[in-house]
Amino acid sequence: MGHSRPTPVQVVFDTRCVLCSRWVQFLLRHEADDRLRFVGAWSPTGLDLAARHGLDEQDLQRTYLVVQDGVGLTRSDAGLALLMHLKVPWRWLRLLRIVPRRIRDAAYDLVARNRYRWFGTTKTCLIPGRDTRHRFTLD
Repeated sequence: MGHSRPTPVQVVFDTRCVLCSRWVQFLLRHEADDRLRFVGAWSPTGLDLAARHGLDEQDLQRTYLVVQDGVGLTRSDAGLALLMHLKVPWRWLRLLRIVPRRIRDAAYDLVARNRYRWFGTTKTCLIPGRDTRHRFTLD
């Protein structure tokens, strides 16, 4: 009896955003199941994935997109979905789902609106290491 590989979870993120790139690095360091695949938001693949889930470039300025089992998630729902792929104790942060979505999303939106000012931007996107390069689509 063979085991089928779990489907990858695609994370479409803003490669110019320092906070977003640090989040990707954090996910890689603490990931439990090796399912995450990272796609640059401004790449043809990222823009296509976004469009397939009803998002345009302007939407990608305000949120990242997580595609899990064919479902597109954004804002705090996307973050909570990613927490399920992390090792304990980080996975326990998934308990934040008890906070009503409108409150979670308001906090998410506050950070998203100010991320460039608070954390900065970079002209060079995250450069994955040799051991994780196969998990990225950045151009």
